Amino acid sequence: MSNHLPNRDDFSAVTNWVFDLDNTLYPRHTDLFAQIDRKMTAYVAELLRLPRDEARRVQKEYYRDHGTTLNGLIREHGIDANDFLEKVHDIDYSWLKPDPALGAAIRALPGRKFIFTNGDVGHAERTATALGILDHFDEIFDILAADLTPKPAAETYDRFLSLHDIESTDAVMFEDLPRNLAVPKSLGMRTVLIVPHNLDTLLGEDWEQHGADGDHIDYVTDDLAGFLDHYLENSETRSP
Repeated sequence: MSNHLPNRDDFSAVTNWVFDLDNTLYPRHTDLFAQIDRKMTAYVAELLRLPRDEARRVQKEYYRDHGTTLNGLIREHGIDANDFLEKVHDIDYSWLKPDPALGAAIRALPGRKFIFTNGDVGHAERTATALGILDHFDEIFDILAADLTPKPAAETYDRFLSLHDIESTDAVMFEDLPRNLAVPKSLGMRTVLIVPHNLDTLLGEDWEQHGADGDHIDYVTDDLAGFLDHYLENSETRSP
């Protein structure tokens, strides 16, 4: 694993820039996802008629064991995915503020830019719009495009690469969960782990950070815009 900033030639072959959404394109301390997390707990509590604490325990078990809470609920209880996605993404996006620096960096990257999320397109569009960066992306690959099979499943990455005609060796993936970078690295993609600012607070579940020091992580940064700017300042090509 390397946590240094990229050198001029490190991403010279990259023509496809792939970004996770939640806690990647906005910092984890924004805590937008906490709203979704609470909605998921409430959904599980109502569905299974459980008290909140027990519902949260079940929710997190499904998340850990099935990749997403949604996937666990589908496998264990056969729920309607669209109903779940609509309810848990009914949140207040005003918590997010425009990020002009990130937008300028993404716009300047040479090649295609993608959002690759275990959420749905609507949530991705509303999030990116609130950040002021939606127009800088070519496509959004969501959980429905993945046929409801979430990262880190290998077939989901294969589906993404095939759908968008991407050579894995020409791509880099930015992601906040170490386990979601193992398959991309094995396929030949470069990998960048996004961590909380200054590493001062590791929110979420302890197991989410397992593997953060693994060989499948090429770079680690707590400043996505700064990381991209450093690359752009030291490279020969920028998008207009």
